[in-house]
Amino acid sequence: MSLLRLASTIRKRVLHVETDSKLKEKVTLENEAKSAVVASYVEEEPSIKQWLLGMRPTKDGTRNYIGSIFPFTTWLPRYNLTWLLGDAIAGLTVGFVVVPQAMAYAILAELGPEYGLYTSFTGAALYWLFGTSKDIVIGTTAVGSLLIGGVIVSIEKEHPGLYSAEEIAKCLTLLSGLILIFLGLFRLGWIIELIPYIPISAFVTSASITIIGTQLPKALGIDGIDTRQAPFRVYVDVFKNLSDTQLDAAIGLSSILLLWVIRQVCAKLEVRQPAKKRLWATISSLRLTFAILLYTFISWLVHRTIPHEKQYWKFKLVGKIESGFKHAGVPSLKPDLVKLVLPELPAIIIILVIEHIAIAKSFGRRYGYTVIPSQEILAQGVSNALGTFLGGYACTGSFGASAVLTKAGVRTPLAGLFSAMILILALYALTAVFYYIPMAALAGLIIHAVINLMTSPSDLYKYWQLSPLELLIWIVGVAVGIFVSLETSIYTTIALSFAVLLVRMARPHGEFLGQIKVKRVVREEMTEKSEAISSNDSDTACSSTEAQDTVRDVYLPMDKKDSSNPKLEVAMPYPGVFLYRFDEALNYVNAARHIDHMLSYITAHTRRTTSNDNVPTKDRLWSDPIARTSKSSATRTHLPLLRAVILDCSALNHLDITAIQALVDVRNTLDRYVAPSVVEWHFAGLYNKWTRKSLAVVGFGRPALSPGGDGPGNWCPAYSVASSLAGATEKDRRLAGARKKEVDEMDEESRTNEKQSCSVETTRNGVANGRVIRQEIDSQHVVVDDARESKSREPVYGVDRPFFHIDLSDAVDTAVRDARRADLLLERGNRVVDDETSSERST
Repeated sequence: MSLLRLASTIRKRVLHVETDSKLKEKVTLENEAKSAVVASYVEEEPSIKQWLLGMRPTKDGTRNYIGSIFPFTTWLPRYNLTWLLGDAIAGLTVGFVVVPQAMAYAILAELGPEYGLYTSFTGAALYWLFGTSKDIVIGTTAVGSLLIGGVIVSIEKEHPGLYSAEEIAKCLTLLSGLILIFLGLFRLGWIIELIPYIPISAFVTSASITIIGTQLPKALGIDGIDTRQAPFRVYVDVFKNLSDTQLDAAIGLSSILLLWVIRQVCAKLEVRQPAKKRLWATISSLRLTFAILLYTFISWLVHRTIPHEKQYWKFKLVGKIESGFKHAGVPSLKPDLVKLVLPELPAIIIILVIEHIAIAKSFGRRYGYTVIPSQEILAQGVSNALGTFLGGYACTGSFGASAVLTKAGVRTPLAGLFSAMILILALYALTAVFYYIPMAALAGLIIHAVINLMTSPSDLYKYWQLSPLELLIWIVGVAVGIFVSLETSIYTTIALSFAVLLVRMARPHGEFLGQIKVKRVVREEMTEKSEAISSNDSDTACSSTEAQDTVRDVYLPMDKKDSSNPKLEVAMPYPGVFLYRFDEALNYVNAARHIDHMLSYITAHTRRTTSNDNVPTKDRLWSDPIARTSKSSATRTHLPLLRAVILDCSALNHLDITAIQALVDVRNTLDRYVAPSVVEWHFAGLYNKWTRKSLAVVGFGRPALSPGGDGPGNWCPAYSVASSLAGATEKDRRLAGARKKEVDEMDEESRTNEKQSCSVETTRNGVANGRVIRQEIDSQHVVVDDARESKSREPVYGVDRPFFHIDLSDAVDTAVRDARRADLLLERGNRVVDDETSSERST
């Protein structure tokens, strides 16, 4: 079938140009496209109306959204006895671990031990309704409790006696819970991704150091130390008052040593006895419970005959704990109190959310299930908001308790209900036993727990290898946390991380690319093995051989500052054709730097089309580097003329107005530079339809008219065409397969002869006024008979924007062909002018 027959399928509008002033360009380009493509396809312009309609909720979408709020509906109908047994064992195990931990952390929050039990009970009882992780345990944590305690102490110091610690904690927790519910319901969990990992790591480390400082006086029995001052001052005061230690130090230090020994012994036994690994892991997990029971028993032996009054205690005890939910009630939301706690909300919400999501994602990756951040935030928000009505305070995912739950063999999120049973038992039946728990033992438990949260030296070395600058941010965050405050630490590190990000975006390193030919080489022994393996599959063997023999174009930076072999010579694909790759998103922050780099490089490696642009010197700008004339301009005659600029847009997804205007400005500047010619602008890998539309609005994507207005100049159109047998019968498919086999069997010379043809008619002055009849089709297309051929080949993208290419190779091929054609026309035009001059002289 001839190319004109193939092009006869285009009968309607090909290019979408709305203004009457571009009607002539539209008709010209349409005629060019008709002779070059197989079938007509014009991109549908996106509109604001379509975008708004796409945001409209549908019945299926609403049903899926409601179902996603309660994920338990997907797995609860499949619940079975095996799952029940696993959840019961894991939940009961975690319950025994959580009880002492919750009581210790509540004291860290400047509240009574029972408040920790209220908090952990709410998280355990409610998480399974909304959570998407089977391994997470919502309850009290050291960092969250420390933040709550800091707010309580700060408000009580500024307004003594005005609000109780319970009122402050409940108000702060309820507000944070409502905000988390809002974020979860509106699926805003992606916001958490804006917080990088390094600020959180620095905060957790500095918080661990701070927590240890607050618990050291209790573990040593030293009174009179203000643990709410800057952490370094707390440590200084502790060392100054070491002589004031009391009997509590024996309990505190021995508890820390006991917990460490149990953990180390169990860890070694897990390695030596793999068959009993789960047993030793369970014993290690229960070490906190064992230590508390041991020291509670010792305390009871010491105080069983002593009156229940503080002055008779041998060492500090937890004291009386009210049984049941005696502190349940509606939280106070007094306007003045809300104003006091609002400034503290951002830091607390950030820490609660990040700590929870990090733990949930970690277990999700380990065990192969997906955690939905927005849903986890919703579960966390519900637990915090409803927990305040039972007397709880801020809760989040607990890493220690979650690790215990995982090792105990949890199967579903329903395990939390069994943990809640243990907490109920503790609140109603064991409060009398809790009276004898030594405060020093709880302090030792907290110190032992938070030491594991600190960043290890091996992790710091890894930070140094990955990004030294981020390690510096980590050091700054820890230093600020120790010498100033934790809130200042988290804000400082986040601000520094954003500053580094902005600097990297504002100072990109866009690169001009060159072209090299590469061929894949396979080691001979590996090739022999692969041939032996695929001896029964001749098609695969042939494909492997063809892949090894294929030579393809690869584009590398011209400055050779990447990791490629410096011995390789990278050259421009064609004189005057430049490839530029954006290494960062092009936006208002870095647009000026990209444009300056492009202009300075292009003008330094090309020459002007005409040496005199007819602009008097007095009318030139003093700072115009393009228009500046000099004696050295004659030495630039060896440089090529600027023909085309190819932009690798694979890293771009969205362009703002500043970036688009910058591209327009550089296009206008280069058009003045090459006048009376025009520069072709090709875009490779640009897929976003809104971005394509924006560039098309300002004139990109299609060839510009030549100065004479006779057509698109030296344009040789090319389109990426894909094969399609959609709607074809089985007979058509068999015929297509047979024809494809025939094409594959043709020799290389026959294929080359059938590839394409460009026919050009030129006038005496070298300006093209003919039509290009060119057909470029992918070499792997499916060939069908002439009657069905036009239906089997479809353009991948719209033919109305031929300069938006599917990939870089396509863009380079088109730009190089146009540049060669332009140079050929210029050469022929100059030859005609020389002949005329010679004839005039002879006459």
